[in-house]
Amino acid sequence: MEFDCTVIIPTLNEADMIEKTIRLVDAVLKRENLHGQILVVDDSSRDSTPFIVHEMKMTHPNVSILIRQKDHGLSQSIVDGFRQAGMNSDIFIVIDADGQHPVEKIPELYGKVKEGNDIVIGSRYIEGGEIKNWGFTRKVISRGATFIARLFFPHITDPVSGFFALRKDVVLDAPLRPKGYKILLEVLGKGHWRKAVEIPFSFGTRERGASKLKQQTIIEYLKQIIDLTKFTVTHTESPAYTEFSRMVRFMAVGISGVLVNVGVLYFLTEGLGIFFLFSSIISIEASIISNFLLNDSWTFGDIDDKKYNRISRFERFQAVSVAGVLINISTLYILTTWFGIYYLLSNLIGIALAFAWNFLVNRRYTWRKV
Repeated sequence: MEFDCTVIIPTLNEADMIEKTIRLVDAVLKRENLHGQILVVDDSSRDSTPFIVHEMKMTHPNVSILIRQKDHGLSQSIVDGFRQAGMNSDIFIVIDADGQHPVEKIPELYGKVKEGNDIVIGSRYIEGGEIKNWGFTRKVISRGATFIARLFFPHITDPVSGFFALRKDVVLDAPLRPKGYKILLEVLGKGHWRKAVEIPFSFGTRERGASKLKQQTIIEYLKQIIDLTKFTVTHTESPAYTEFSRMVRFMAVGISGVLVNVGVLYFLTEGLGIFFLFSSIISIEASIISNFLLNDSWTFGDIDDKKYNRISRFERFQAVSVAGVLINISTLYILTTWFGIYYLLSNLIGIALAFAWNFLVNRRYTWRKV
């Protein structure tokens, strides 16, 4: 049977919510006159989730269930869902089972794909989007994950969203081998797409059940980032290659800036006898100027239609660089004094965060296109 779209709902012990979610999705599809399939991909739940879905199939002929027996994980479940859905429809919509994704946005996701977009992403971070009732720690983790992912896709505000739609051709034959929870990042990094658009949505409070965010989730995400980096380096045709190569150039410029800093500091202090603190201020500014000139001509030199003139770009680069120094120092202080992390490790983390800040913000604002 051919469907207009397939709504993929991954589940793991969602007996408390799955019936309500299916009924809400089905009601939206019928209201919009969409002949849509609802595909539940269950990761061998130990509760009554599969039984509930099988019962609903009796009265909802558009409901299907795929029960996975091995290689458990949210992202793996969704990839299997892509394969199953591809037999019946050309548009896939991914939504959680726990009530945190607004089902009323499904028609908008579908419509944007029909307009010609390859991927349509529900974003929590563009105007009109929000996250409700999250604690400070979880917000920091989420922002950090998003921040790292945007190094590869700076023009996408929420590349780790779990609420999105795409064409079948995006993932058809794509070498997806995900682990963890961030399947969209895998699709963006390895899928076949040219045009992506975002729509705002409000990420709601989980109605029932327990959140599955654990320390292992963070570890799996870092492994995914490493895997995506390896793939990007070896596949120059991948969507992330252009930005990754730009990031490498930005890093090389940063290393040259360190050499400029040390050289000027040594010359002013040892050669001219200037007090080392004053020399340090001058050397820092010299490295910022050097970094700007190299980035402007090399790292971002291929951007012809820059929005700001060179003086304005330098002012922005200067401000971003100062903020990066503060991020580095703050991270060193907080991780060492509050969490007892060894100061050298804290400093390395601070350097990494400062680099990510400098690259992403400069990419987004300093060298912004018209």
